[in-house]
Amino acid sequence: MNRNNWIITGASSGLGRALAEAALAAGDTVVAAMRRPERIDDLVEANPDSILPVQFDVREASAAVNLVEAAVGRFGPVDVLVNNGGVGQIGAAEEIDDARLRNMLDQHLLGPAALTRAVLPDMRERGWGTIVQISSQGGRISFPGAGSYSAGKFALEGWSEALAGEVTPFGIRVLIVEPSRFRTGFNAADVLELADPSEAYADMLGAIRADMLAADGKQEGDPVRAAEIIRSLVDAESAPLRIPLGREAVRRLRHAYRRSLDELDRYAELSAGADFPGLPESVRPV
Repeated sequence: MNRNNWIITGASSGLGRALAEAALAAGDTVVAAMRRPERIDDLVEANPDSILPVQFDVREASAAVNLVEAAVGRFGPVDVLVNNGGVGQIGAAEEIDDARLRNMLDQHLLGPAALTRAVLPDMRERGWGTIVQISSQGGRISFPGAGSYSAGKFALEGWSEALAGEVTPFGIRVLIVEPSRFRTGFNAADVLELADPSEAYADMLGAIRADMLAADGKQEGDPVRAAEIIRSLVDAESAPLRIPLGREAVRRLRHAYRRSLDELDRYAELSAGADFPGLPESVRPV
């Protein structure tokens, strides 16, 4: 396997920490970016020459270049960037104000985009590198109450799909990871963001809020197993653009794809009728 230099955001717990541990165990180096670096003091003590903790808030896009410079200064060129930092949010569209919606976009799109831009020039010049975007099954499907969270993850996936086409010719790989529920702090009451509930949506979203909080500590997904899968794909000769993780993600995404295809086929003739009669279909360069 290759020996890689990693940047991992949100590395203090959950999947981010599991990825850091997997990378260190394989002999790689890790720049662990998080808001509270003291949370990984044990990892730093055990791996003083291989890990660099950096205080970093993914919402501060202007700090992305400084983070990359710190990583290069300590360990050399970045081989793997993992955009993992972020939290969940539950609330109906009417309950989520502009600030809350913008917060999701800052965490799940604009922050990762800034970090990606910061590492790409060197990766492109070397003809080597992997960008791992930690999305969610909620980056392909959504449900009532999850609109603001999915807005950020849907946007991340669309941006990353275009990115993959742009950087593949330079030897750079993009991997979009779509987990279901994993036993991290995501569902914890002091982590999961909940909009102030309104009476209008109380019946619809009450059960969803309760279910999200009740899942804390009971999620079936194992972050350690997930980290090993991600690391194996980073080192593999080939990898998919998207990889769902967890049985629930596989089941729900399979169902969603089939439902979407059925709907497309059902209305295909009607949809195609919107073109000017007699004109050929567009031919695009990609």
